[in-house]
Amino acid sequence: MRISTSAKWVLGFISGLVLLFIYLPLFVVLINSFNANKNMVWPPPALTTEWWGKAFKSLGLWEAVATSVEVAIASTLLALVLGTLVAMALSRYKFFGRQVVSLLVILPIALPGIVTGIALNNAFRTILGLQLTMATVIIAHATFCVVTVYNNVMARLSRMNPNLQDASADLGAGLWTTFRLVTFPQLRSALFAGGLLAFGLSFDEIIVTTFTAGNGVVTLPIWIYDNMFRPGQAPVVNVVAVVLVLASMIPIYFAQRVSAVQDS
Repeated sequence: MRISTSAKWVLGFISGLVLLFIYLPLFVVLINSFNANKNMVWPPPALTTEWWGKAFKSLGLWEAVATSVEVAIASTLLALVLGTLVAMALSRYKFFGRQVVSLLVILPIALPGIVTGIALNNAFRTILGLQLTMATVIIAHATFCVVTVYNNVMARLSRMNPNLQDASADLGAGLWTTFRLVTFPQLRSALFAGGLLAFGLSFDEIIVTTFTAGNGVVTLPIWIYDNMFRPGQAPVVNVVAVVLVLASMIPIYFAQRVSAVQDS
């Protein structure tokens, strides 16, 4: 189907407006990270790198980064194991309620974060009688991180040739040997992409974290929220936001590259 020249111009103009609406605020944050005025006066009266120096010298910031990395790694590993097992079970076996199980696995990513946070808070504190700790945050993050792994693995399994696994079994290989030598090599790219997305999803989560983190558990998003409205801290928060934007591009880029290799 051919598109007229006028339609191309209209679509290009609308696309430009959408991109401007998305990325202009990010550009403002970038400029404000160099704003010499603590109150973020716009346009900036002068530019400075003072806030970047303060950000990298903040012990509280680095502790929050370390906590977020620990939570993200742990929840990603948990999601990789659970998401892969569920995907393999649902793709390999037909049973009553299979579609319901698939829906329940995907549902946490579709629910509003505040609903998930309240539900998990009640489950940990009221039903199980547990104290909120870093472990509860990891479990909470894994509930929605598992979805990204599950979707990637299911998509990859649907394109795999089941005859390869059958041939491995016919040659005398056990389940573990077949998985290690036949299934896993074909799943590596899907697991890598799903793990990257799960890590990024966990790293910047704040709503569910707020409801499931105990005293003393401060992730980077919580640190940003706590310091956003403190006097003189807004410029430092802008610096952290810029670094997060740049850092977020890395897993997204590699996940897209891996997905493109999968589809080719």
